[in-house]
Amino acid sequence: MRHRPDRTVVHGAAGTGGAAGVVLAAGAGTRLRPLTCYRPKALCPVGGRLLVDHALDRLAALCGTGPDHLAVNAHHLADQVIGHCTGRAFISVEEPKALGTAGALVALRPWLAGRDVLLTNADAYLPDGLSRLAAGWDGERCRLLCRRVDVAAGEKADFHSAALTDDSAALTDDGRPDDDVGRRTDIGLRYVGACLLPAGAVATLPAGVAGLYEVLWRAEHEAGRLEFAVMTADEVAVDCGTPDDYLLADRLARARARGRGRSAATAQRRSGLP
Repeated sequence: MRHRPDRTVVHGAAGTGGAAGVVLAAGAGTRLRPLTCYRPKALCPVGGRLLVDHALDRLAALCGTGPDHLAVNAHHLADQVIGHCTGRAFISVEEPKALGTAGALVALRPWLAGRDVLLTNADAYLPDGLSRLAAGWDGERCRLLCRRVDVAAGEKADFHSAALTDDSAALTDDGRPDDDVGRRTDIGLRYVGACLLPAGAVATLPAGVAGLYEVLWRAEHEAGRLEFAVMTADEVAVDCGTPDDYLLADRLARARARGRGRSAATAQRRSGLP
């Protein structure tokens, strides 16, 4: 594993109390082959802009711009990521294998220098930004951006409302508890690819290949220390990991560019895709 930093310093806003912004872009994108045989998934375009550019923009709005504030990890076709992101972000190259969502942050600890982390997946299309996630965060607990799914209708959930402990928090956009999620057992929550992590939690992550759910979120959830920022029905979130979802994100992005953002969100819901 080697780091290839750029020394440019650009001071930006500290909307999350000085958190560092990290884009996860090391995945091989196997489900998008053959497109990702020739380019990293993070460099695939959605609505005419590369996914990694969408991701860096949504982090920069809260963390600031430049390599002191933003980082990108890379593994599959890493030289392309380096060529595109140099000067805009600190680049952590993972070799000989990708380290997973938790291992990526362990590798970035020297650069993080004890800061909280605002993390997003490069392949998440989140055109409404991350202000809902960041609003009112006190830096004490991990907070995940999620959307509601209907478990009774067969939609897959990462977290079920019935499993929420008394101390777990599902929050609305103004930071109040989302009582609808807490009351109903047919509502689940699906993680959409963005989260806030306290510096203390990042400091305890084990080295090696590991995922955040396995080594952090599961235990935090069971202990009632996990927070969920819940998106509204009009907000858009698409995981661009499969051809169908990738094409959906592209259609939604082009619809928004033509000024039909709300109808695009409706199209997403009607599609049955996340």
